[in-house]
Amino acid sequence: MKRRIVVCITGSTGAIYGTRLLQACSKIENLETHAVISSAAEATIRLELHKEREEVEKMATYAYSEYDFEAPIASGSFITDSMIVAPCSMKTLSSIATGFEQNLVTRAAMVALKERRPLILLTRETPLNLIQLRNMVQVTEAGGIIMPPLPPLYFEPKNMVELADLTVGRVLNMVGVKTDLLREWGKEKLTD
Repeated sequence: MKRRIVVCITGSTGAIYGTRLLQACSKIENLETHAVISSAAEATIRLELHKEREEVEKMATYAYSEYDFEAPIASGSFITDSMIVAPCSMKTLSSIATGFEQNLVTRAAMVALKERRPLILLTRETPLNLIQLRNMVQVTEAGGIIMPPLPPLYFEPKNMVELADLTVGRVLNMVGVKTDLLREWGKEKLTD
């Protein structure tokens, strides 16, 4: 049986994380992705990556409209292995923290939490105010994982794609998907 990962891209800077995540997943056998791209993310993808929404959606196994509440991922009876929001805007974080199911992204997040499935949010904002920090605590207490995309610079990434891929590899490792994107600290020393 194929593993299922929900990948959502919301309207914060860092659209590269969601697109690289979908691209990496598309190369893994027995893995299907269910993607939702918010309308704000569509604008960010165009601005940051010079791509259209449809180009990114083609990387997913299945893609849904932001307000398609009849999509399979809106129901707990549709079994998924994990959900990743990359990047996760503060608006989306706030909606998840308060249980406000404003769109399919936040509904799918509520499903992940209620079904006790891994939910990872690559939150993008700096500096953080107290409201945002409390929202992060609220999501963490509900079972979610807050993971700001802070790649390990000690691996000396050579470009933006490699920088993003270090985070993507770590996220996929957290949900049990092994890729060659994850580089382990000290591995070189173990093989010397």
